[in-house]
Amino acid sequence: MPTYDYVCDACDHAFEEWQSFHDEELTKCPACKKKKLRRLMGTGATIIFKGSGFYETDYRKESYKAAEKADSDAAKPAEKTDTTPATPAATTDKKAEPKVEATPVVAPAPAPASTASKSAKPKK
Repeated sequence: MPTYDYVCDACDHAFEEWQSFHDEELTKCPACKKKKLRRLMGTGATIIFKGSGFYETDYRKESYKAAEKADSDAAKPAEKTDTTPATPAATTDKKAEPKVEATPVVAPAPAPASTASKSAKPKK
């Protein structure tokens, strides 16, 4: 059913009304109840698409579709840069923790027993 736009000349109330093509034009305003209502010029109908979807690309010409496919096929090799296959060894190396070289910890050498005993005794 088409949607019609109406406006009241008395109170400037504007609204839309769904009516059949066979229905008479409305004349009485629902807001002020005066017979100053007029139907505006417009398309008079709306289209409601129901379903999974309608796209402008659904109705393209075959020549357009063929040219678009050729363009996309030509662009594919430029997009792909790494063509080497991944090996299991390469993937395990990426997961392994990085190697950190440890610096050896050197403990200080113990002092000789003779100097330790001399330093411990007070001098007179």
